Amino acid sequence: MTNVSAKVGRVLQKRLELAQDRFNARLRAAYEKYPPQPVMPWDWWRYGVDFAQRSVLFWDTLRRRGNQFIEREKQGLPPVLHFGYEMVVDGRTLQRPVNYALVRIVPPEGVKVDDARRPYVIIDPRAGHGPGIGGFKDDSQVGVALREGHPVYFVIFFPDPQPGQTLLDVCAAEGEFVRRVRGLHSAAPKPAIVGNCQGGWAAMMLASSSPQDSGPIVINGAPMSYWGGAWSEGEGDNPMRYAGGLLGGTWLASLASDLGGGKFDGAWLVQNFENLNPANTFWDKYYHVFANVDTEPARFLDFERWWGGFYLMNREEIEWITKNLFVGNRVWKDFDLREIKAPIVLFASIGDNITPPQQAFNWVADIYGSTDEIKARGQVIVGLVHEDIGHLGIFVSGKVAKKEHSQIVSVLKSIEALPPGLYAMKVEPDNTVSFTERRLEEITERLNRFKRADERPFEAVTAMSDFNQRAYELFARPLVKALATEEGAKLSRDLHPLRFQRWAFSDRNPWLAWLAPAAEMVKAQRQGLGPDEPARQPEKLLAEVVSASLDYYRAARDALSEAAFFQLYGAVLPLPEKTRAAPPAPVAVPEVGEGGYPAALARVAFLLARKGQALPLSRFEIKQQLMKDYAEFLPDLPRDEQRRIRGEQEVIVGRDRDAAIAALPRLLASPEDRKRLVTFLERLLADARIQDAGPTDDQLETLSRIRAALDAPVPHRPPAVVA
Repeated sequence: MTNVSAKVGRVLQKRLELAQDRFNARLRAAYEKYPPQPVMPWDWWRYGVDFAQRSVLFWDTLRRRGNQFIEREKQGLPPVLHFGYEMVVDGRTLQRPVNYALVRIVPPEGVKVDDARRPYVIIDPRAGHGPGIGGFKDDSQVGVALREGHPVYFVIFFPDPQPGQTLLDVCAAEGEFVRRVRGLHSAAPKPAIVGNCQGGWAAMMLASSSPQDSGPIVINGAPMSYWGGAWSEGEGDNPMRYAGGLLGGTWLASLASDLGGGKFDGAWLVQNFENLNPANTFWDKYYHVFANVDTEPARFLDFERWWGGFYLMNREEIEWITKNLFVGNRVWKDFDLREIKAPIVLFASIGDNITPPQQAFNWVADIYGSTDEIKARGQVIVGLVHEDIGHLGIFVSGKVAKKEHSQIVSVLKSIEALPPGLYAMKVEPDNTVSFTERRLEEITERLNRFKRADERPFEAVTAMSDFNQRAYELFARPLVKALATEEGAKLSRDLHPLRFQRWAFSDRNPWLAWLAPAAEMVKAQRQGLGPDEPARQPEKLLAEVVSASLDYYRAARDALSEAAFFQLYGAVLPLPEKTRAAPPAPVAVPEVGEGGYPAALARVAFLLARKGQALPLSRFEIKQQLMKDYAEFLPDLPRDEQRRIRGEQEVIVGRDRDAAIAALPRLLASPEDRKRLVTFLERLLADARIQDAGPTDDQLETLSRIRAALDAPVPHRPPAVVA
């Protein structure tokens, strides 16, 4: 207990010192950027006029936001998709009805798609908002895939859940959606599944339950390991993971659902997101509109269409989410993600404090245990990390869509040709893509500064949450349900602060009848000052001071919350200075002489591959061409089976390279098989596309050993070796 308190105290002190240093640095930078300047009296008069006019236009923007909110409520909160769409499957008509549907995106004018190309299925998060953020603008995940000629489908959902629907019902419905897409594009490769945030773990659940129907999986900012976050004596981060413990577990979600007549109001989730960044929530986004009121309202109102649309969940759904994701961290325990056979792309950002990289990647170490197990199972996992974009920027930012998401689409054309393993994907400034193979053990060590010991107190949180949940269900739920009414539930939703601030500041409010005519008058007589005018510099300085102060408050609040969490739960499960993970169990692979021609081909391919170099995407595009041109020499096996065999052979070679080479004749016991492999090697090595690569000394030596083992003649021409 004493050690825990001392550790928590040291970390808290450093967190607060860091917060103070950052606050001071921002103030110094603000005073340097906006130094006092002489301003003429006439300029102050012009500034006063500009300030008054901007004020009217700003408040009118909020009025228009309120009107937009009311109108969208009347329309039933349709998806905010930028693109037209047509219904394919309405989940409300399924045997187990759910409030989900599959729609096909209608390509805009001038964009043509090829139904024979791989279709995309995009799943948005159901985290309080409505669907559509993955296709919110032209430069988006939807837009990128359409411009590449892919058919695109989108999983939408309706504001009200179907009675009794569960997350497992939703998973089953999404499986049906993917099967329908595959049926509509039977000549195309399996559909690519793209999941955003909570849609990411929905995509993983879907792929693990229907691996035969799913193509490559792309999950963006998805909290697959919610306990992760790296607690250390350095910089503080990732406060959201502590909320479950500090609020007593899952029972509050159950209480809110019972008070809502069995429905959980998604506005509470949105409010949690807003509370993470008070500077942006209460000041920055509004000041940005005020400071740029002549150009910014259209963008602001467009985003508010999504941000201000609040959806509902059934009690069963939110309880499953809070128990298995936010508190229990059991998504990968309830679904065997190792059943997924398709490649997986994980996109995360260091600047994301809602789903930090640890939460996006740690599940890989939890379910596989070692790099060899990833390879032996034939799995390809590609990690892409952005340096600074925030959580929403992963899905919303046009810059991210143009760069990372467009390159992910390019990657999926060739990613299935990657050998099994764990890869870091890098997108260069000129948009060229390369892959570097990593070891799982190295990545886990790098991401988790405290050896994941900071996750142990969450086990105590889970136990406490289960106790509180059971106590609530036994003693409080009967009373709450008896007192709750549908009218009261509707009133509580209407009066939620996020809804109230919208409809109360709209044309429904008679006290605002003057605002619209005043705004029109201002627009007709606008006398704006440029942003660099000296009279506007004190305003900008004040705005920066307010923003810095709110960020300082957030940093102090998060540091205190973190300290309270570890002080409370670290005392239950003390934090050791170091933890030593148990060594993973040996990976089961075939004997060195088993597997026949497919195993021999995979073994030779790995033996001759270049090691320790970044692999450009262009190399895999060439590999795809070669596989097509020399298909007669390749075993007729599904792609996932080929990857599994290749991974097993990598493990075998890694254990004993000499024995693996010596055993090649046993794999090629048939003279026909041996001749087939040797012929393939000779024709491949003579190919101009391979000759351009040029062999390394190690490759030449390995090739010589393979020829000797197979008793194959050495050709007269100098060989080149496949990369």
